[in-house]
Amino acid sequence: MTSVLLVRSSTGVLRSCKADGHADFAAAGSDIVCSAVTILLRTAMQTLSETAGVKLEADTATRGTLSFSVCVEKPSPETDIRLIYAGDFLEQGLTSLAEEYPVNVELQIQCGK
Repeated sequence: MTSVLLVRSSTGVLRSCKADGHADFAAAGSDIVCSAVTILLRTAMQTLSETAGVKLEADTATRGTLSFSVCVEKPSPETDIRLIYAGDFLEQGLTSLAEEYPVNVELQIQCGK
């Protein structure tokens, strides 16, 4: 099972995301569920890495684990809007996967400061 932890602030700003484990829907390398989780996270990471005032700290070193944390270097309303949207994008996409493949994807969402 792939376990995903999505961390957002109380206002919905994306703080971090971590996916760990193999979905076990199919063999490694041909698993559409793992691919879907990876595409969602990588798309969010790529978009945010091109956002002014935002720095990502990513860990992709271990096979089966993909995580990133968001560091806001220059806070602004525009940056917050972008980070809220990225959180919404990930939450919606990952929720859909977890509902469609409940044996393969577990999503936990933490809201905090």
